[in-house]
Amino acid sequence: MSATAEMDELYAVIEQSARTLGVPCAPEKVRPVLAAYEDAFGHAATVVAFRVATSIRHAGELDCRFTTHPDERDPYATALAAGLAGRTDHPVGAVLAQLQGRCHVDSHGIDFGVVGGFKKVYAFFTPDDLQEVAKFADLPAMPRALAEHTGFFARHGLADRVGVVGVDYGHRTLNVYFNDVPAQLFEPGTITATLRELGMARPSEQMLKLGREAFGLYVTLGWDSPRIERICYAVTTADLAALPVPVEPEIERFVRGVPADDGDRKFVYGVAVAPEGEYYKLESHYRWKPGTMDFI
Repeated sequence: MSATAEMDELYAVIEQSARTLGVPCAPEKVRPVLAAYEDAFGHAATVVAFRVATSIRHAGELDCRFTTHPDERDPYATALAAGLAGRTDHPVGAVLAQLQGRCHVDSHGIDFGVVGGFKKVYAFFTPDDLQEVAKFADLPAMPRALAEHTGFFARHGLADRVGVVGVDYGHRTLNVYFNDVPAQLFEPGTITATLRELGMARPSEQMLKLGREAFGLYVTLGWDSPRIERICYAVTTADLAALPVPVEPEIERFVRGVPADDGDRKFVYGVAVAPEGEYYKLESHYRWKPGTMDFI
């Protein structure tokens, strides 16, 4: 199938998935994103996933994310050239280029909403080339919260476990994803202590049960504060019924209505904790290949 045909098929799936959630799918927001990265959809290794979340901030939206190839392209420059994002003097506009200049990026990912349009770019590192926080924490455009928490990451065995960095241009935040996380970080006592140390809300019993099954975590940083804004723990599963916690009704409805390209289902279920509380998010893979990096 050609890249154009793949793109048209994906748009139809996006439209169907949005309808399942009762979310209006705006073609003027979706089609320009797909067109800007059209060459990604003819590539066999491209991963495509959908995500919903239970927080008020994410209400009324369906997010779609996909990986891009070839990896030498600057996906943020592509977004600017296509008019998907506006140029800015804010450091968020420079941080990806600085990261690419300091670290070898294996591939990228794009995140957009069916209502909000283009949102994020992800930089993926390979599992055998996880990055050290200190390697890029001092970049001029990097949020200072990253450098100020290098001690925290070192104490918890995360200093050299960075697998992905995600830049959210709309919210002007940055996510740092950690892979090969030490198992003790998912123990209830450690999770509780970690959240207390970061000034987050006290975890619910449901959150602690889910955390015990987690495979990875990420933190969210902003440019306006030296603190970590959120931390998210994520679990991967092929069967939501096998999770140790019940799934929210809106997420169940989403799962029933969203297809998988090859019929196999794979989900990443995450819980994000902030000072004001916790919320849940589900990522459903439409196209996925074993050995590829998960979004969270």
